Amino acid sequence: MSTCFLHFTPMATSISSSSSSFPSRRSNPRPVKTLFAASCIGSKASAKIPMPPINPKDPFLSKLASVAAKSPETFLNRPLNPDTPPYLDVFDSPTLMATPAQVERSVSYNEHRPRRPPPDLPSLLLHGRIVYIGMPLVPAVTELVVAELMYLQWMDPKEPIYIYINSTGTTRDDGESVGMETEGFAIYDAMMQLKNEIHTVAVGAAIGQACLLLAAGSPGKRFMMPHAKAMIQQPRVPSSGLMPASDVLIRAREAITNRDTLVELLAKHTGNSQEAVANVMRRPFYMDSTRAREFGVIDKILWRGQETIMADVAPPEAWDKNAGIKVVDGL
Repeated sequence: MSTCFLHFTPMATSISSSSSSFPSRRSNPRPVKTLFAASCIGSKASAKIPMPPINPKDPFLSKLASVAAKSPETFLNRPLNPDTPPYLDVFDSPTLMATPAQVERSVSYNEHRPRRPPPDLPSLLLHGRIVYIGMPLVPAVTELVVAELMYLQWMDPKEPIYIYINSTGTTRDDGESVGMETEGFAIYDAMMQLKNEIHTVAVGAAIGQACLLLAAGSPGKRFMMPHAKAMIQQPRVPSSGLMPASDVLIRAREAITNRDTLVELLAKHTGNSQEAVANVMRRPFYMDSTRAREFGVIDKILWRGQETIMADVAPPEAWDKNAGIKVVDGL
């Protein structure tokens, strides 16, 4: 029975076993290269070091082979970078994707290996020309929305822009003010300056200034999901407990000015008179999708193939008339 062992042989100058001296720290010794070899006692042929199987379809090895074939000097005199694993810099720098990551089959431990980093959701939406407003209108949200609108117009001034709205406006869901009314007016002014056709879609809630943005879409292109809610209300005055009375009065006057502006814009886009809008805005005025369409906030309800069926349904008055029931005013 033969026994295998590993030994190494210095390739540089031989070192005497009796010598115990080492190079001084001031000298610049060259590293001693060693050659590892496998020998088997009782066997004439030396054993080969086993190599793991290489997948010819592996993208990493294919890229290395392609670079080595085209420019072998890339692998010569490579600087050492402790922060980057070796040979990864020959790959292209990862860029932000706007389409789903391509996945290829591999026989490695992970069968689904993405060729590139997965895309982030805002990039996917922006690639589809969708601006999603899913938070209250605070300065950071306004800045991002206005920037995206300007960018999409610069990309293509003829293609439509889709604004999906699920926002409580400049207030939280409990009614506390979190932003100034000018945040909503800033987005509204940006929408009015665009050359593109703007499609607005309410996918959850459109409250206050968010309802104005919903109604400010292009005529015939304002939509609402069947179970979404819209609500218009008067602007809120931020907490002013530490302010003097004169400052409170100034803020109250500013709130009244913002209310009048909001009433004027809502009347413009809904087709109602300013008196009618101001009347319903005395208290929070909630609207489901059907009521919002009747009030003029939207044009269509995004039923999935059911809009035609709902349009054919007769109103209650028609049912009463067909049944022979006479409706007396005041009863």
